[in-house]
Amino acid sequence: MTLDNTPQTLPQGLPEDRFEVGIIVARRRLKGPWASHAWMPVAALPAVPQAAPWTQLSETEEEATFYAGAHEVTLHIAETSHYRDNLVSGRPSLWVTLHATADDTYEVASVTADPYEGESMAEGIGEIVEAVPMPPEVQAKLLAFFEAFHIERRFEKRKRDRADPEALARRAPGTQGKPE
Repeated sequence: MTLDNTPQTLPQGLPEDRFEVGIIVARRRLKGPWASHAWMPVAALPAVPQAAPWTQLSETEEEATFYAGAHEVTLHIAETSHYRDNLVSGRPSLWVTLHATADDTYEVASVTADPYEGESMAEGIGEIVEAVPMPPEVQAKLLAFFEAFHIERRFEKRKRDRADPEALARRAPGTQGKPE
């Protein structure tokens, strides 16, 4: 697979870019009495390898790593400022969610480059969410998308209408808060 910088255009005219990354997960041995091991995403590959999903890559006494499969990352024009925040964070990341499909069996449920979406995914119960380092090739793709589509929006604080104390005083007793 090649990582080109050509955004796809949706029928509504909003640019969107989609590409696939390969996800590496680890099964780590635990020392507690309640569970023998834990699964967690550990890396993202910039392209999809020829390996079949759930191919074991390595194994030690403490950890086994697996290629979990490919998953699509979608970039949205409305989130370009989020991508910028991710890129300048000092540790650009992809957030990977694993979803349990059966007893001790998982699948990659989602992958995002939006740090705020990644944070909200971590609030779910029963899913495993980890931020993994973003490969340089994906960083370049994210930067190209940001540069092509970001529009800086100035924050404007809304001005509220002042309350009219005389209108409030004219209301009949017992109608507090009810419109006239």
